Amino acid sequence: MIGPMLLEGKKGIVFGVANKRSIGFACARAAAEQGAQLIITYQGDRLADGAHKLAATLPGECIALPCDVSTDAQLDEAFVAIRAHMPEVDFAVHSVAYADRADLDGDFVDTTREGFLKALNISTYSLTAVARRLAEMMPNGGSMVTMSYLGGVQVVPHYNVMGPAKAALESSVRYLAHDLGPRGIRVNAVSAGPIRTLAAAGIGDFSRMLERQEARAPLRRNMEAAEVADATIFLASHLARGITGEVLYVDGGFNITAL
Repeated sequence: MIGPMLLEGKKGIVFGVANKRSIGFACARAAAEQGAQLIITYQGDRLADGAHKLAATLPGECIALPCDVSTDAQLDEAFVAIRAHMPEVDFAVHSVAYADRADLDGDFVDTTREGFLKALNISTYSLTAVARRLAEMMPNGGSMVTMSYLGGVQVVPHYNVMGPAKAALESSVRYLAHDLGPRGIRVNAVSAGPIRTLAAAGIGDFSRMLERQEARAPLRRNMEAAEVADATIFLASHLARGITGEVLYVDGGFNITAL
């Protein structure tokens, strides 16, 4: 590798590592390869064994900890453990999203109140809840990056309730960037093209999304999780020190097309 690593000597947290194919894990791997000391978090006991095994595969220091973002009580409990291992951090990646399968099937107009609120709570509000706690761990400033998708600004068939959730997430990025900027904390989002992940498996007709991406994107191909991770590491690094409140598209240019 030529030159210094982008995150050499930096400490960070990647929230929402589901499995080896998840965007969260791709970000964790890229951060570790760029010299960061890491904590990765997982949701629920079902993912615990896999998360610990994934942490062990990364270069440098990395541990896996549980973090349920759905309630303040569980978040507070998670952050007690996080602070015990890492009192201060330089960056964080928020790769957390969820909607009930029933609310991803059929039409958006049929979304239930319970399903809507659950999707917004976990996929959107969790960023603000995590950012509030992280800000106290960034006395020297830092960077927070979350994951979005084009469905937050355009209608994507079958994306349904996740569309409004991502729209609110991107708005949250701007408001958090405004609030935390005076503390030297930057907040940005990466809007990735469709990638085959565990989360994507719940979206109806996902194969068609991949086909449209390959046919219409200027680069004429689908994206890889590693490409999203590289953009995320850039935003977390000193190279992006003048960037905040932005949504960076990593979709091969798909978002600029009209046909």
